[in-house]
Amino acid sequence: MKQILFYLAIVMTIMFSSCSPDIEPDGFVRVDNMKFTRNGKTYTFLGTNFWYGMNIGSNGEGGNRARLMRELDRLSSMGVKNLRIVAGSEGPDTEPYRMVPAMQTAPGVYNEEVLAGLDFLLSEMGKRDMVAVMCMNDFWNWSGGMGQYLVWTGTADSIPYPPPHPKGDWTLYQEFASQFYSNEQAMKLFDDHIRFVVNRKNSITGKLYKNDPVIMSWELGNEPRGIKNKDAYLKWIDKTAGLFKQLDSNHLVTTGSEGNTSSPSSGTDLVADHKSKNIDYSTIHIWVQNWGYYNPAKADSTYDIALNYALNYMKEHIAMAEQLKKPVVLEEFGISRDNNDHAAGTAVTVRDKYYSALFDAVANEIKKGTGPVAGVNFWAWAGEGRPKVPAGLWKPGHQFIGDPPHEGQGWYSVYNSDSSTIAVIKKYAAMIDTQ
Repeated sequence: MKQILFYLAIVMTIMFSSCSPDIEPDGFVRVDNMKFTRNGKTYTFLGTNFWYGMNIGSNGEGGNRARLMRELDRLSSMGVKNLRIVAGSEGPDTEPYRMVPAMQTAPGVYNEEVLAGLDFLLSEMGKRDMVAVMCMNDFWNWSGGMGQYLVWTGTADSIPYPPPHPKGDWTLYQEFASQFYSNEQAMKLFDDHIRFVVNRKNSITGKLYKNDPVIMSWELGNEPRGIKNKDAYLKWIDKTAGLFKQLDSNHLVTTGSEGNTSSPSSGTDLVADHKSKNIDYSTIHIWVQNWGYYNPAKADSTYDIALNYALNYMKEHIAMAEQLKKPVVLEEFGISRDNNDHAAGTAVTVRDKYYSALFDAVANEIKKGTGPVAGVNFWAWAGEGRPKVPAGLWKPGHQFIGDPPHEGQGWYSVYNSDSSTIAVIKKYAAMIDTQ
């Protein structure tokens, strides 16, 4: 009898241990206190921004599936398995400074080839054990974004484009785009897009997006800012994140915010922007060159100032994330090639030094094991793509690289020929990546 009870105890122990809530064998990324977990283990990562992935995954205009697979293989071999990608772009394709062809050409009208490109991208990522952060909207104009949703509602005849548009004005554009948070019709159009994508069935794998563990998280948008409409902005964050949670119980949700940015006028605050119960983790972006701290023409006198700013920015935002008790990801940072050159083959001494410093800061925070820092995505992977005209603007027919269409091509791109930078990425990916 004692032997029977002994074996029964063993069987019951095995049964209960196999049902333990601490074991997550389904591949979804989750949050446990201030950590990501995946398959029951802590998940930390060094990833990249690969925003154009769905377009080169297309069989239509701008697509190149053979290149996509080569790029994914390269990234995987470097240890880069977390990709932040665009999962919503708006037309019409005749507008300037846009990634085209757009996924959504008019409200509720979709380019099937671009959608199939996203299906293909996710399918190929799954084969390489990669995960995707799905950026669904954009405060800026280069994917259509909030400005295009406003035009679709008739709020304006056209978007008041910022630079490099002739007489473009950054303030005017931002004040226009931030009207999105108060425009019920524009927000509804975006909600409809969310429902469409979350419930989409992948034409290759047969999986619904909401059931696909290749997707790590849904991101409300790229760098949303409150500007002069902050109350509406915060309500939009909570409500829209809540819609994702209502539609999908498997995936994380985040904002895509820069953090507090370099200017109070941006209307952003890491704590306020991520405090909603529907937001699972916080994000920050650091742009020392765009924000005026680093001047590549005066690298000797500005680099140390810029690096100190970046490290302090991280430190301050880590403290804020600790208040929230949520993970934080540095999901955008970059710096130009030496002397602000944009062409492949030119020196990247400053970039290698800067990447090493920021990756090292992230690795050290993760090594502590007690804080909220969980990952980093550099901006951005160009791979084998090359600008038609270095520092020129992107146009349809040009190769997609790491720089979006409204910026000088090659500015922040990491090419597949940048062997020293790739060595830095490999080194720190091995230190940071726990999967």
